[in-house]
Amino acid sequence: MKTFRSANFLLYSATIFGLLVLGLCCQSNITTAADTMTVETKLGQVKGVSREAGGAQFLGIPYAQPPVGDLRWHEPVVMKSWPGVRDASSFGAPCAQSILGDWNRRDSETSKEDCLYLNVITPEWPVKSPLPVMFWIHGGANAGGTASSPLYKDGTLVKHGVILVTVNYRLSIFGFFAHPGLTKESAHHASGNYGLMDQLAALQWVNENISRFGGDPKNITVFGQSAGAQDTSLLMSSPLTKGLFQKAIIQSGSGINPTLPTLSESEKNGEALAAVLKTPAGDAIAYLRSLTVSELLAGVATQDPSKPPFIAPNVDGWILTQSPDKVFSTNQEPPIPMMIGTTAREFPFSAPVDQVRQFIQNVTGDLAQRAFTLYGLADNKTGTDDPLYGSAGDQWFADLIFRCPVTTQAAWHSKLNKLTYQYELTHAIPGQENQGAIHSADLPYVFGYYPKTGNISGGFNEVDFKLADLIESYWTNFAKTGNPNSTNLPNWSEFGATQNFIRFKQEGGATVITGGMRLPQCDLLREVLARRMATAKN
Repeated sequence: MKTFRSANFLLYSATIFGLLVLGLCCQSNITTAADTMTVETKLGQVKGVSREAGGAQFLGIPYAQPPVGDLRWHEPVVMKSWPGVRDASSFGAPCAQSILGDWNRRDSETSKEDCLYLNVITPEWPVKSPLPVMFWIHGGANAGGTASSPLYKDGTLVKHGVILVTVNYRLSIFGFFAHPGLTKESAHHASGNYGLMDQLAALQWVNENISRFGGDPKNITVFGQSAGAQDTSLLMSSPLTKGLFQKAIIQSGSGINPTLPTLSESEKNGEALAAVLKTPAGDAIAYLRSLTVSELLAGVATQDPSKPPFIAPNVDGWILTQSPDKVFSTNQEPPIPMMIGTTAREFPFSAPVDQVRQFIQNVTGDLAQRAFTLYGLADNKTGTDDPLYGSAGDQWFADLIFRCPVTTQAAWHSKLNKLTYQYELTHAIPGQENQGAIHSADLPYVFGYYPKTGNISGGFNEVDFKLADLIESYWTNFAKTGNPNSTNLPNWSEFGATQNFIRFKQEGGATVITGGMRLPQCDLLREVLARRMATAKN
């Protein structure tokens, strides 16, 4: 969700009759008195509270049983029904996580293993007619963060005529730990990807229950940022999500990079982590389930930050049957409208120039000299600074991890002849102009919420408020129709053969750029990607 520096964590249609029936269904499940906030879900009643800005919020709704005890490292189990009315006026706990920096300190300190809760926010109450649903997956490297945040709950996004659902999902070792013992006990012969299973379970809950809150279960947009963007791409790559959502918005992340490990590779990583945790011979899983949250997170913290993580999503043969780059490159993903983009700087990479060269050499191999020329590093030069994209190191890192994978995913998806839109945010948060539009700088503008403290806080002003309204309008138009445009907005051209994208400018407003984003650099990195895919095991 918020910025942190470790590169390691990153290497991650209805008939009128149908609508009338849905509308009647929605109203029949909402207590008729306009001043009440009680909704009958399939598992029991929940009572929310009104929002200061209008509408209602239903917080901390469980969508699966607590993943504790024997349910640790188990696919989510359907929540048991409850008697009476469940209070839904406060958030559930963030999912268990280590402190990864100031950005998630509070989340970590209040986190628990019992965390599979979601939140529903509406723009009015009761909802008069079915509204599009936007299903948010938070970022944080699949290791930190939470959906239970004012950043998502208290902004103005829903005022544009959508219902917002935000979801917690298992993180770190609890969400992405694979091990042969877990694979053996699984009915699907898979392990890891528990966080993705949680997202899938939450999507199923939304499909079954959101009409009771005034949402249209046939018009769901999944959107996410950073790891949430990667996970959105992974959900598009999964055969199990067919029909569960109709559109996708992918912010600063992609399913193409990094390449996911195979199940076997992840199992080996899991065994290495189990060894770090001093697992005795015998039933390793029983022992690991006996450890406390703190003990498990402490084991994760011992890994070498210069190496790939012990725990990450994997091609497990069930949730993911192929690597996402193969799914998208062969157009096996669902043919749904997709919006995708990045910020201009993402993560600044301020390493010495020799380290930048070595990084480029390690990635590009015999294409390194061509890369050095593109970044102004040939002939022992110190690199070319770009007023928009920063230093040579900044440019390289954002191109490699974010910009070029995102553009490639857009190009592949566009071949399905489905609406594809790309964007770039170059507007820095006020007070952060020197570092430019970095990772997570889009969040205040997407949600219409302006933090007063933390790494995405700033002196927001009228330019920012107008830009947020513009971005929120595009995002919610897309959620409604699959097209971000409307008559009162600057036209946003489709990606198409000319790779058009819209740029949200530092001075506010937006302009469409034709001819592709950083084509020379991304063409080079696409060559690297093609070689990698040719030799990949999955």
